Amino acid sequence: MNLDFNKNNDGLVPAVIQDNNTNKVLMLGYLNKDSLRLTLSTNVVHFYSRTRQRIWKKGEHSGNELSVVLLKEDCDHDTLLIKVNPVGSVCHKGDDTCFKEVNISNNFIDILEKIIEKRKNNLDKSSYISNLFNKGTNKIAKKLGEEAVEMVIESKDSNPKLFLEESADLLFHYLILLQDKGFKLKHVVNVLKKRHK
Repeated sequence: MNLDFNKNNDGLVPAVIQDNNTNKVLMLGYLNKDSLRLTLSTNVVHFYSRTRQRIWKKGEHSGNELSVVLLKEDCDHDTLLIKVNPVGSVCHKGDDTCFKEVNISNNFIDILEKIIEKRKNNLDKSSYISNLFNKGTNKIAKKLGEEAVEMVIESKDSNPKLFLEESADLLFHYLILLQDKGFKLKHVVNVLKKRHK
């Protein structure tokens, strides 16, 4: 290993910590020469804390250590990738990773589908969506049918606000049914694109 600790004025190199089994990026830390030596000699990740100005072993208080599987340096010799088997949660907030998903989509349908997917995979009794999934496909399809009828009724009247609200209800319940059947709206769009050709 030929890491260049002199590239940064503080003598530290960043280390990306990755789960060896899932490949999920868990956290980012910094190492100096001494913490790297400790990491290599113990097979447990040791960082250098920039705030406390000292070496610390990940999990020294919690017991949630990072057991080293593999170290790789990048082509510039100024960054490490450390593949680990984590023991317990990694983030100090109790999560398995310090990185939180940020939705960069400007498409609200994508955001809504992620919410529906989360409610489907983590059933919550207080969630309307979870309760629908819990009742099964027949209940979801029945509710979609009811919303379709309500939208058709509103289309015959001249209240644009109610028509749009019922249209939104119909689309919302359609997205739920799609996920119940293992699909998302993009799958339907793909069918439409093929037909357009």
